[in-house]
Amino acid sequence: MKVFVIDVARCNGCYGCQLVCKDEHVDNDWSPIAKPQPDMGHFWMKVSETVHGSVPKVNVAYFPRLCMHCDDPACLRHDDSGAVYKRADGLVIIDPAKAKGKKALTDVCPYGAIYWNDALEVPQKCTGCAHLVDEGELPRCVDACATEAIKFGEEEDFRDLIAQAEVIQPELGLKPRVYYLNLPKLFVAGVLYDPQVNEIIENAEITLTDLSSKTNWTTKSDDFGDFWFRRLDSGQYSLMIQADGYKSYEITAINLDKSVNIGAIPMEKLN
Repeated sequence: MKVFVIDVARCNGCYGCQLVCKDEHVDNDWSPIAKPQPDMGHFWMKVSETVHGSVPKVNVAYFPRLCMHCDDPACLRHDDSGAVYKRADGLVIIDPAKAKGKKALTDVCPYGAIYWNDALEVPQKCTGCAHLVDEGELPRCVDACATEAIKFGEEEDFRDLIAQAEVIQPELGLKPRVYYLNLPKLFVAGVLYDPQVNEIIENAEITLTDLSSKTNWTTKSDDFGDFWFRRLDSGQYSLMIQADGYKSYEITAINLDKSVNIGAIPMEKLN
C-alpha cells in the first residue's frame, strides 16, 4: 500500500509542489483517472503558510496539504455509486465519469480536499498522480521537491518514519495515508534583562508548567538572554524564572492558543 510521508521541517516554502501539480493537471486529461484541472480555484496540492509568534521571536511554518487518501475515506462512505473508489495500492480516486453532477461530494471531505469543476460539472481532487504511478514514476509533487520534504512509496519502506509521524485529525477515524513529521506546534519565548544596567541575563533557569497535566519543562537563558519552549500543545501554562542575584519572576497564567512571545522581561535585583 502506498503512503505519502511529509517532513514539514524540510519544507522551505518554495511552492514547487503546488506549481508542478498545476502543470501536471491543468489542460491535461488523464481519464479515466482525472479530467483536466481548471486554471484557477483548484489546489490539489496546497502549501499553507503560518506565522508563529511576533517580532523578534517568529517562526514561519510551511504546510503541504493534499487528499489524505484515507483507508476509510468520508467521500467513499458518502457515495455508493462507484463514483469514488480506493485502488489496491491505497490511492483514492474520484471517477470523473461516474461522479459527474455529484457536487455534494465537495462537502463531505473534512480536509477540504475536494473541489468542484464548474465547467466539467465534476468533483475533483489529488489522485496521487495515479497515471504516473501506474508507469512506475513518482507523483509530480514528490519528484519536484528540492528538499525531499515529500516522500511517496510503499508503507513497509517507510515504517521507521511512520513510527515517528502523525496524521491530521486522527479523531475522525478516517485513517489517512498521508503522514506528517515535525508538524508545527506552539512555542513560548522571551528574553531576560537587567533594567538597571540595561544588560541581558544569561544562564537564568526558566520553568514552564502545564497547568492541566502538571508537566514541567526547564531551560536556561542563552548568551543573548533568550529562552524558548518549543513544540507545545495549546492549553494553560505558568512560567517561573530564577536567576542568581535576582528576585524570582512568575507569570501565573499563559493562555496558549497560539505561539507567545512574552517579550523583554525585566528582572529585579535582590537587595
